[in-house]
Amino acid sequence: MVRAKRPSPRPSRRPRGAERITLLGAGRVPIPASPDEARLETFDNLYPRRDYVIEFDCPEFTCVCPITGQPDFGHIVIRYIAADRCVESKSLKLYLHSFRNRGSFHEEVVNRVLDDIVAAVNPIEAEVEGRFRPRGGISLRVVARHPEMRRTPRLDAARAAEAMERRAPL
Repeated sequence: MVRAKRPSPRPSRRPRGAERITLLGAGRVPIPASPDEARLETFDNLYPRRDYVIEFDCPEFTCVCPITGQPDFGHIVIRYIAADRCVESKSLKLYLHSFRNRGSFHEEVVNRVLDDIVAAVNPIEAEVEGRFRPRGGISLRVVARHPEMRRTPRLDAARAAEAMERRAPL
């Protein structure tokens, strides 16, 4: 007896702002050739009156050195407190993968990601951290924050809690 496949259930109602989402559910989508061609899609924050931290963790980030063309490997962590909109994760994945063929210094990558996140969702606070694997015996860690020139105590608290989970020094 052959069983017919059931279609996957669809939600009865779509969340506000879901009409802006075109990549999620679109099946196989090609990786954009560069961050300039990529787009960060967003949806409405259903809890805009609550400050909560959203964290994306990309442990397999890759880009290339703009001088030598050699591959660089890193770990990108994006933390933000949403205001009215949130970043959709599939669009973020494609956006981050678009750096694979772009020659960029690590400092540029981290600041570009922060600028693009801020442009897409205008968060209350945001932080992008890049930890890049050693090249020539030196590893690099870059942290960029929004709003500029201000420590972000709420995001610092989230980082401290994460460090306690790992039992690692801050």
